[in-house]
Amino acid sequence: MTCSKFNRNHPAPFWQRRKIVTRFAQGSIGFFLVLLTACSNLPSSITALPASIRWPDVLNLPIISQIQPPASSETPSVSPEQLKLGMLLSLSGNLARFGNSMQDTTQLLVETVNGCGGVLKQSVQLFSADDGSNAVAGKAGITSLVETYQVGAVIGAIGSEVSNATVDIAVKNQVVQISPASASPVLTERAKSGTFGGFWFRTMPPDSFQGEALAKVAQQKGFKTVSILALDNDYGNSVVKAFETSFKQQGGKISTSSRFSPFAGLSNIDFVTTFGENPDAVLLVAEPDLGGAILRVAYELGFFSGNTKILLPVSMKTDSLADQVGQSIDGRYIASNVLGITPRIGSPALTPFQEAYKKRFNRNPGLYDANTWDAAAVAILAAEAAKSSTGAAIKTEIPTIANAPGVKVSDMCQALTFVREGKDIDYEGLSGTVEFNATGDSIASYSIWTIDYTGKIKIESDVQAGEVKPNG
Repeated sequence: MTCSKFNRNHPAPFWQRRKIVTRFAQGSIGFFLVLLTACSNLPSSITALPASIRWPDVLNLPIISQIQPPASSETPSVSPEQLKLGMLLSLSGNLARFGNSMQDTTQLLVETVNGCGGVLKQSVQLFSADDGSNAVAGKAGITSLVETYQVGAVIGAIGSEVSNATVDIAVKNQVVQISPASASPVLTERAKSGTFGGFWFRTMPPDSFQGEALAKVAQQKGFKTVSILALDNDYGNSVVKAFETSFKQQGGKISTSSRFSPFAGLSNIDFVTTFGENPDAVLLVAEPDLGGAILRVAYELGFFSGNTKILLPVSMKTDSLADQVGQSIDGRYIASNVLGITPRIGSPALTPFQEAYKKRFNRNPGLYDANTWDAAAVAILAAEAAKSSTGAAIKTEIPTIANAPGVKVSDMCQALTFVREGKDIDYEGLSGTVEFNATGDSIASYSIWTIDYTGKIKIESDVQAGEVKPNG
């Protein structure tokens, strides 16, 4: 294999720079293993794994990439006791469109932190494992992170099924796991039982909060009847259950409620039942690709000729939705009648983050990147506050630095300075207010969006859902 020259002025994301991707088939499941090559022109920001790791040892678990930010005169010294932060994200599989960007965001945060003193006067080490968007690879990845590399906290996973399968391994090893995207209420119920011992947190509110928020949107818009078409999985069922409960409490009526398999084709969807009764709105719970196709077919079948609106959860927000669904004969975007929700982002630190991200990676951050920054930020701040890099110490301090009361702060370097000075802080995240309750759930603030005549997403207003009582 030959090594291409590294462009120091416009570095690509690290997994695109120096890697060999090898798939080991094991039954019907393939693991993606990433090995950083020992090319002579590797930049100093990437450290190869120890030579003691042998291929036979990793046939059942992924090789972990270790990421070090660029060296500078301000970079703290390295110590065996330094904070080790793990990432368990989807770099392959159906959620890879989110995972790669989220990993870049975590890398950018660690570079920022190490540039202003690190944690406990030491640089933060960053390790990454690809969960392949499935639970089996996820369990292998987190096992390697917590047992082999002994990280104090893990950022991930994206999919709820993966987080639900991996959190037990984190808890067993007394490692904090913070998900920026897993939103299944099942995790809340498990946390209530005490299974997680306080080691589980998430900066993405549970799916049930999405259902409550969508019911509030329906009420605000005066919808009296709503039909439901939703994925038949944990995500779809939890959003629908919360929506139905809240909407009925508001006096609304559910016209019809249908489910479809994420693996089924469009021919298995009953469009007539869902759209035929001309409800005030249809709640469509789907992923962008299939959801966009459903909207297109519904239009072609003539179901958009009336006044029926479309309600969409967080999963359906994508900048390409209008183009994906297409335009009518008169040039109007078919999706212009949708109303969706997305996590509200309103922190004063958001714009500087977006600018820094685009400068560093030459593209805009993704859907869950703000939540990812916040997940890693609270772990780092908690370690500084605890004066320890262990998971047990970090979990205790996360509610302390995230919840009120305290000095509100969103700038990471300023927050670290306040913590070092012994001040109580109330970390304000890029994704909005970050407040954790006893089950590790955070408050839910959403922005209501629609699509304008140019096909662009337009934010209309905000809505909140869920009641969160801070710890302590």
